[in-house]
Amino acid sequence: MSEILFHYKRVDPTTWAYLSSLLMIGLFFKFNRCWSVRNLDLVLLMLLGPGLLLVQHGQATKYATVVEYSQFERPDEPTDPIDTPTPAAGDVVTPVGGQEVEPPSGEAASDPKTDGESADEPPDATGDNDATGDNPDNGAAGESVPADGAAGSSESESLTPVEKIRTEFDKAQSIERLGFIWLLSAAGLLCIRLLIDPNMVRRPLLEPNLNSPGLFFLCLWLFIFLMANVVTSPVGGGQESSETIKEAWAELRGELLEDIETRSSGPQHAVLILFPSIPTAPLARPDSSDQATFVNTARALAICSHLAIVLGIAGIGYRHFDSLQMGVGAATLYLMLPFTAQMTGHIDQSIPGALLIWAVLFYRRPVWAGLFLGLAAGGYYYPLFLLPLWISFYWQRGLKRFLLSFLVMLAVLIGLLIFRSPDFATFLAHVQSMFGLWTPLMSGLGGIWGLGWDPWFRVPIVALFVGLSGTLAIWPAQKNLGTLLSCSAAVMAATQFWHGFGGGLHLGLFMPLVLLTFFRPNLEDRIALAVLGEGWFPRRRAPA
Repeated sequence: MSEILFHYKRVDPTTWAYLSSLLMIGLFFKFNRCWSVRNLDLVLLMLLGPGLLLVQHGQATKYATVVEYSQFERPDEPTDPIDTPTPAAGDVVTPVGGQEVEPPSGEAASDPKTDGESADEPPDATGDNDATGDNPDNGAAGESVPADGAAGSSESESLTPVEKIRTEFDKAQSIERLGFIWLLSAAGLLCIRLLIDPNMVRRPLLEPNLNSPGLFFLCLWLFIFLMANVVTSPVGGGQESSETIKEAWAELRGELLEDIETRSSGPQHAVLILFPSIPTAPLARPDSSDQATFVNTARALAICSHLAIVLGIAGIGYRHFDSLQMGVGAATLYLMLPFTAQMTGHIDQSIPGALLIWAVLFYRRPVWAGLFLGLAAGGYYYPLFLLPLWISFYWQRGLKRFLLSFLVMLAVLIGLLIFRSPDFATFLAHVQSMFGLWTPLMSGLGGIWGLGWDPWFRVPIVALFVGLSGTLAIWPAQKNLGTLLSCSAAVMAATQFWHGFGGGLHLGLFMPLVLLTFFRPNLEDRIALAVLGEGWFPRRRAPA
């Protein structure tokens, strides 16, 4: 009985993607209106699943090969990957805790730091065949041809263990690159859908296929299972964070160990960097062991932020959509998404997503909306680009209240940096990181920009993005709650194209806003002049 009740195991990401897709179709697909916009929106959401799975498989395979490669002993003092000494023929390479492996003769047989290139004379793996490296028709480096000329020799059989690891690493990196391209393509389609949403005036009420009590029950237990993954997932201190793994990773990537250790995680508040991400899915993102003391706080923040997202979405449905069922349906759909299951413990996505949702929930209170948006912008930088849109919304009424609370929150966050700064130079560096006050980075990047794409292409993309953010200050001319939802989601989705640290995976910045945009009714009457009072202190408005 104990094995049945207490040996809980997390659902595999691929299995969750299939099950969640079936649940989404069963609960929200309108079978009597197959060509409705709601069904198209569901298809767009399900398109994100394959990209997430490709990235997950590529990263998990990469780190498996890194762990395997780290079992081979290397010099005690690692040097530049290009200048690493090559073991001589007959040297013994001993895996940690394993058996001795004698690499074949040849210069490139045990050089793990080259990009899969071998010497002119490939190694003789068996001793029975003659190497024919001088023949230009031998094909790819590392292949060997039998002396009798017989064809059909397997390439993998002629590779050394280190070369096989490098080959698997390169294949995994190609799969990961394909996954990021898939995700960015899906994000582009979502941006187009969100930007044309303000022109979609006819929005018939399309309720979920399940009634409110059933949605409440499903939402509750989905939340419990997802949070159980956060509580039971180990963080830090394991083999992924050891120095041996870091050295192996640097050698396989052809990078310096110093570049790996000093790589930035992107612009954000210095206090929030202390909290690690909880790996609820095997995305293999190592966290440094010095973050272990903040693990429990990170778990609590992850649970509270997702709870805030669910309650905020349901509250917006109840207060602003006049339909609690629509709000609970959108919250249930959020918990079903494969992204939510894989990124449940990444507080750098769930916290800003929760703050943006609560800013929308309190949009009738400019002071509270400014506080929430200021906290999101000061903590995670990217919501700063929502400021032109929100200023335009409050332009006719409530602008002073909104801007003052926004600036006050930024000032409070800047003041907190004093406790993290031993000197004034460090304080300035933290402020620079908080607001991203640097030129677009060209090195030390992650995501698609660390997998072969030229980082210089980020410069025109950033310029186009800044133009989009500024354009939303004047278009559309009449801002309402529906415009605020769809355009805020579009701006956050557009950040994925130039995000230098995993762009495409940061769906939590905009996915709750996207779901509210998909489920919203016609909100053309929810403009600032109609829903905001004139004074600083809120008053209950008489019903129309």
